[in-house]
Amino acid sequence: DTEMAQLRVQRLHYEDLLSSQPQLRLIRQADGEPLTSEQSRILEAQLRTQTELLNSLLQGGDTLIPEGMGAPGQVYTISRGKSGMIGAFRLESQMLPGNGKFERTGLGSDRDCKESTNTAFNFLKANGNRISGSISTTMRDYIINYQDLQGIGMTGKLALPTLIALCSIALGRPTVSTLAVLGEISISGTILKVDELANSLQVCLDSGAKKVLLPITSAADLGTVPPELVGSFNLIFYSSAEDAVFKALGVE
Repeated sequence: DTEMAQLRVQRLHYEDLLSSQPQLRLIRQADGEPLTSEQSRILEAQLRTQTELLNSLLQGGDTLIPEGMGAPGQVYTISRGKSGMIGAFRLESQMLPGNGKFERTGLGSDRDCKESTNTAFNFLKANGNRISGSISTTMRDYIINYQDLQGIGMTGKLALPTLIALCSIALGRPTVSTLAVLGEISISGTILKVDELANSLQVCLDSGAKKVLLPITSAADLGTVPPELVGSFNLIFYSSAEDAVFKALGVE
């Protein structure tokens, strides 16, 4: 069908991107000078992320959320994009020695997206020790690349998936396999229920998710979802931002 054909065209595009990576390492500044060491460091981190991402996309066949364990810092979330449609988004993360910088790629100049990712980093700085004493927001730099997998416009609901991605890369621990993250957290860390739960779960199913991380506040809405759709998943409920991180990473 049309969607499968589009996915196969995407695969060819990914293969082209992989083969063009050596040329990207030769780029220079606008004035023709070589990149500074800081620019080279960021470029290398982004190319590593892109390589891992492209390889995982190519291995993933025709599902957006592939089988098997992903890399630490890789998170899939389902939510409403800028166009109003519900779709799948992927986060890919890198951690480097540094002094606490948080860089984001793939968001453009969208203010809502940047604010929600700032919410996650600020929450981690304030509460990281409640998750793990080994997470540092002062001795490490973090880079997350955000991808809109279905071209529906980036979602502004990125605080919870970003928090999970940051903790995953910081701890070197991948999320549980075939997991889709639903829900969001506010600036204060309050969990927010999922809009249009039935439609969101349908997109989870279509994207290849087998496990769904869901806020406990959305449990009451499961009655609005067809039973066969609910039965397609292992639903994992969380009651706080920290609880969501532990459950996403498979920590009991």
